[in-house]
Amino acid sequence: MRKRDLLTPAGITLGFVMIMLAIIAQDSDHAASFLDISSIFIVIGGVVASLLINFKREELHSLLPVLKETLKKQDQSLTEVLQLFVKLSERARREGLLALEKDLDEVEDPFIRKGVSLVVDGMEAEMITEIMNAEITALEERHYRGRMMIEKCGEYAPAWGMIGTLVGLVLMLTTLENPATLGPSMAVALLTTLYGTVLAHLVFLPMAGKLENKTEAEIFTKQIILEGVISIQSGQNPRIVEEKLSAFLPNGKYTGRVRSMEDKVHGA
Repeated sequence: MRKRDLLTPAGITLGFVMIMLAIIAQDSDHAASFLDISSIFIVIGGVVASLLINFKREELHSLLPVLKETLKKQDQSLTEVLQLFVKLSERARREGLLALEKDLDEVEDPFIRKGVSLVVDGMEAEMITEIMNAEITALEERHYRGRMMIEKCGEYAPAWGMIGTLVGLVLMLTTLENPATLGPSMAVALLTTLYGTVLAHLVFLPMAGKLENKTEAEIFTKQIILEGVISIQSGQNPRIVEEKLSAFLPNGKYTGRVRSMEDKVHGA
């Protein structure tokens, strides 16, 4: 079970708190005037309506899971991936590629499990690369489609905020004979633009940015995995596998060294 990433809700909460504190610091007596239900309906309802028009039902069903992804940490350690492939390469060198089948049940990552299975099945390096790259491409496309819905929300929210403002201005112009209502009516009209802008730049677009970063990190990890799988398939020395995969770590450094398989497993 992956850990929660508390930075996303913390950042959103902090942003709203700072806005409220700024409003209260200026005029606490009129802080309640920044809440307008009609403006909320226009912005939220408009964004939802636009999503319904723009995306398929199947894609919309994935919107909530996509949003949940921004609240999860990327828990796959590159160091652990390196250690696993060093262990697998040692077993392959000692007992042969077919012996790797014993370790498949202990491998949690399905991408690693698939790659090792292809090696055990005796596939050539070119075919393994083609199959696994196809899966990486498919993953990237799925993530892009999900992220695009959040990005569209960031585009639609300010637009619907402006539409709400225009609606408010039209209604305000119909009461020009009463000057006392012009100020409050103008304030309400501008609230929809405020809501749309805040939702776009504090919620939707930052979430989309986080999803893009997570996708890039996941693809990078899978490329390391692919490199490790091909190294095992080609029968490379565990020390070479370690040095090669270490280049992908931050600063290109790995503190562990290749020792016996038992030492590696038990951390001795």
